[in-house]
Order: sequence, then structure tokens, then C-alpha cells
Amino acid sequence: MKKIALITGATSGIGKATSLLLAANNWDVIITGRRENLLLELAEKIRQNNTSKVFPLVFDVRNRENVNESIDSLPEEWKRIELLVNNAGLASGFDPLNEGDVEDWEKMIDTNMKGLLYVSRKVANLMLPWQKGQIINISSIAGKEVYPSGNVYCATKYAVEALTKGMRLDFLKYNIKVGSISPGMVDTEFSLVRFHGNEERASNVYNGFTPLSAEDVAEAILFMANRPEHVNIDDIIIMPTAQGSTRDVKRK
Repeated sequence: MKKIALITGATSGIGKATSLLLAANNWDVIITGRRENLLLELAEKIRQNNTSKVFPLVFDVRNRENVNESIDSLPEEWKRIELLVNNAGLASGFDPLNEGDVEDWEKMIDTNMKGLLYVSRKVANLMLPWQKGQIINISSIAGKEVYPSGNVYCATKYAVEALTKGMRLDFLKYNIKVGSISPGMVDTEFSLVRFHGNEERASNVYNGFTPLSAEDVAEAILFMANRPEHVNIDDIIIMPTAQGSTRDVKRK
């Protein structure tokens, strides 16, 4: 039997790349996200190009009841999840704290922190009876270094770092691996979402250097997932060659 992975935020970016890469490497995948049309397109692409099975599950990680009902609805054969990739996350807004939009704050807190908690609690309880599994949380360099106007986003990613360490200790006795990946700048929908659909402002973020791709991060996830049983990768920091910190980027 193939192992089963559940990936949140699979409709684009790192989540989509991870779903494709895991499926290409003999994982059956449960792909989740809010945008049903994109999720179904991804499911079809996986089916056409792999022997791996795929199960699309439409839900919003911010809605606890939606999370619980969706995961409970999985057929029994799909509930033996051995890998959870907590990828769903976003930045919304880019303002000093005193000018910040409270709705942006709540969106980031509800997605990056509470959503991760809702999904982790539900899936971890499926792993416990088997005494086996792995959880990989997608954090950020912003969870290790703050930057101007990153205030609440950075705070949510610092929380992901703390939660990862706490989960590692809580699940140690159950033989469940827990780790995180902290990428630097990745060219996905991240900046487009942060700047509320402003394409010009979003594209300027990546001008003059080569950022990471979603596939770069997916390869790191696959590496973590493929370690032997006795090996747990606690944390990976992955940066573009041109980026030295949250603020220092060598542009042409």
C-alpha cells in the first residue's frame, strides 16, 4: 500500500507543487483547499500523470466545523494519514501596526495559526492509534526574523515555530515526527494576496533576482518525508541565493 499524505492549501503555490511531487513519488494524496475548481483541476492532473490515487477535499482551514466535518467524511481507507503538510497560510496587508487593517490581522491569525491548529488536532488524532506519522508545518524566514510592516504576519509565523516545537514534544511518545520548513522569498501568489490583488506591486517584490520556486520548497518537503524512521528533520531554512535575511536581497 502507498502512504497517504494530506496537504492543505493545495490549489496553488507550494501546496500544489507538493501535491504533484508527492504523487509522482508514490504517495496517495488528499488535496485540500477552498477553491473547488482549482482543486478538481489538480486532482485530474494527478490522475492523468501518476498511478497514485488522489482525494480532493474542499474546506476552509479557518472554519473549525468545516475542518472537522470534512476530515470525518473521508472514507476509512483514506484515514490512515501518514503525512500532514500544513501549508495553508497567507500574508494580508503590509502596513505599520498603527495603520494596520484589523480584518487583515484576523485573516492571518485565523489561517496561519488557528487553521493549522484545527487541522493538526484532527489529523494527529487519526495518527495516534497507529503510533506513526509525520507533520510538516510550512513556516517562514519571517518566523525567525521580523521586518518593517511585517508585524502580525511575522507574529503568526513565530507562532508556527513555537507550535512546531510544542507538537514535537507532545507527540514524541506517539512516535509522530514533527518539523518545519522556513522558506525565504518564494514566487507564488503570496505577494498578490498580500497586496490585495495589486499585480504591479506584487511583481515588484521579485524584480532583479531569482526567488525560490514552489517546486524548490516541495523538494525539501519530499526530502523530509523520505527520511528513515529513526530520522526527524526538525527544521529547514531554505533561501534564494540572493537573499541573506528578511530585508537583505541582492538585486541586479
